[in-house]
Amino acid sequence: MKPYLPLIAAAAVMSLSACGQSQPEVVDNKAPDAIAEQAALSAPVELPPAVKDSRSYRCKDNSIIYVDFMSDDKSANLRTDKAAMPTVLKAEAPGEPYKFDGYELVGNGAAVTATIPGKGTQACKA
Repeated sequence: MKPYLPLIAAAAVMSLSACGQSQPEVVDNKAPDAIAEQAALSAPVELPPAVKDSRSYRCKDNSIIYVDFMSDDKSANLRTDKAAMPTVLKAEAPGEPYKFDGYELVGNGAAVTATIPGKGTQACKA
């Protein structure tokens, strides 16, 4: 029986080497992504600007306004009540007045001029 042992070992090695020539089967448990191609072709997403500075101002008529100046230097959120939803004001370029639907805000430092519908234009200080 001993003379057959090298032949059996050689046959086993040859059968194992023959198995390695075919490609292994790849098993994936993920479903194909239906919108992957569309996502790859779409434009990059631009995030909204972050709050750069947030101030409260006392105006000439003794009212208070709350302004969040955004990091893009072209938008500001104005609230006439601290808990109210903000009115988003936009400027055409940095340094220009922020405007929207009768609202206008000029400046962005310790003093601003605010125009609010129903209240007119007034000077406000931080």
